[in-house]
Amino acid sequence: MASLLVQIWHFCKVTAHKYNVDMTLHAVQIRPDGNIPIPNIASSLDEVTGSLPIGFYTTFSSLAQGTRVLGLQAHLDRLYLPAKERKLKPAVDENTLRERIAELVKENLPHESRVRLILTKERGEIFTAIQPFTPLAKEIYENGVHVITSTVARSDPRIKGTDFIAKSAEQRKLVRGDVFEILLTHNGKILEGMTSNFYAIVHPVIATKQSPITSLDAALPPKPAATLLTAQKEILLGVTRRAVLKIARGQGLSIEYRPLRVGEKFDEAFLTSSSRGVVPIISIDESLVGQGQVGAWAKTLSKAYQAYVWERSEKIVR
Repeated sequence: MASLLVQIWHFCKVTAHKYNVDMTLHAVQIRPDGNIPIPNIASSLDEVTGSLPIGFYTTFSSLAQGTRVLGLQAHLDRLYLPAKERKLKPAVDENTLRERIAELVKENLPHESRVRLILTKERGEIFTAIQPFTPLAKEIYENGVHVITSTVARSDPRIKGTDFIAKSAEQRKLVRGDVFEILLTHNGKILEGMTSNFYAIVHPVIATKQSPITSLDAALPPKPAATLLTAQKEILLGVTRRAVLKIARGQGLSIEYRPLRVGEKFDEAFLTSSSRGVVPIISIDESLVGQGQVGAWAKTLSKAYQAYVWERSEKIVR
């Protein structure tokens, strides 16, 4: 087996040199008897994924010098729970996979790693694609991003399947230049991002001279500082989404679960994902969100999320 691994790894290096591929992105098959390197000429995690059999997948980044991940158990559940429902036996158990992940991310130190796990639907094979993690530039969080909408949809919104990567390949090519992300819509309603969850913030209406605060208003409980709106149905329930909603409540935001309409006016918007955190949106389909600037709530939640990540991340190996 060791001789076979060496031969395959040599082939990987020769193939990469021939096609001028960066070897910092590599993939392996996780087997009970070891990791098998996969010859790889891909330049992105999506390309690696597209070269493998259809399956369930999840993507996350390591923390604390490759020792911790936020919501790792939830990420693993995206693979093992659908497999269990289909009576599919994964190639290795969760504890073994955790140990292999811990070994692989060490190879990228002192950088953190971006990791994609794939469990194939037919045979329960497990593959891992990994690359050094490069955080977004701080200017993105300070200045916000532009997004566009699309009607492409997941076949099963609750399952993170690799088939959606292939299905949305043409739309993904639109993410370039000023376009940071694509929002998925259905019947004129914004559901989620192609690789993220979507939220909007509506600020409370402030009383004016024409609408003074009455004694009756003063007797009512104080209104929430603002309302966060996000879809609850027909979306992938992201790991980061769960954390952000908890943080939002703690910050005094009211939560309203409903999809936003395309063209609906709101004061702020942002997206979230495991590798990017809270990213403010300043325009959708070239229409400004609010004043076209990063809002106060997006800044607050982004900062609070970063603190939450360090406090609540879990060890890769328990």
